[in-house]
Amino acid sequence: MGVLREVRLIGADLQEGLHGNRSVSAARRIRRLLGVDAVVLADLDGPVARHGALPAGTDLDAVLAQVYEHGTTFRKPPLCAAPLLVADELTGCLVVCSASDGGVPEERELAEVAELVSQALDHTELRSARARIAAADLRTLRAQISPHFMHNALAAIAAHIRTDPGRARRLLTDFADYLRYSFSTVGDYVTVAAELQATQTYLELQRARFDDRMEITVRMAPEILPVAIPFLVVQPIVENAVRHGLEKKAGPGHISVSGFGEGPLCVIEIEDDGVGMEPELARAILAGVGPPARGVGLANVDRRLRTVYGPEYGLVIETAPGNGTKVTIRVPRFMRGVVTD
Repeated sequence: MGVLREVRLIGADLQEGLHGNRSVSAARRIRRLLGVDAVVLADLDGPVARHGALPAGTDLDAVLAQVYEHGTTFRKPPLCAAPLLVADELTGCLVVCSASDGGVPEERELAEVAELVSQALDHTELRSARARIAAADLRTLRAQISPHFMHNALAAIAAHIRTDPGRARRLLTDFADYLRYSFSTVGDYVTVAAELQATQTYLELQRARFDDRMEITVRMAPEILPVAIPFLVVQPIVENAVRHGLEKKAGPGHISVSGFGEGPLCVIEIEDDGVGMEPELARAILAGVGPPARGVGLANVDRRLRTVYGPEYGLVIETAPGNGTKVTIRVPRFMRGVVTD
């Protein structure tokens, strides 16, 4: 069990990559695991972490050059070195030294530890890539804050200036708060409470535009309000419900936003009684192949949820022509790395 624990902790130490602040700890654990005198972790520019002392006169640069030139294990007692490959690309090198009676490890043993390090670095790169994708998607979504909505919101405010100046002032404050939230730099994650507040502000602006023909119901269980979720995941779904569900419906409409805990999950449901759509169209929208005007926001949110939480945590859409649309978000209530700043 001690060996398995060391293997797990080596992966944890390398979560930030070779240049993370725990790479020396990883080198120490590898040294203990292999029973050698020294361990060096290097990237393509040279050593980045070591534990233990190399013999005087060791030409480490020559060892690294040999490994990087041929991409294979180098063995010359008391040194042995193996390449680190991430996505089949040479990323660095693991060098061990043992001048003791036990000698340097067998090539197979060293290759297995190098594979362990490579897999940890590969996971780190995947996490970084996911974070970059999520950030890029969020920038895209902010850039697509609907000009249609902004124009209509300002028009609704203008329409109330003479008839109801007090409400016009409140709506203008709501509009400013909405823009401040949408373009804020609070971080990648916010609480359900913060996202809900922004969503309510958006809905109040829309209700004024609909001349109060739009009914709003918001119900959130208190236990999920502090849950951290990705920034701007609820509002784009609500906007889609208003634009493509209620705007095209004759007469009054209703939209509800509800949230509750479901075991370890946080569940948020956005439902409207609008015109609905064909289920095939909903699937195409989430796949990113539907009409751009219909699904940019939904596809963006779905992709970001899957990037952050995994492929099983995308949006679920229930809809049919004439029967409205229900969109469900299910995410873990607690997940490592998903925290508010």
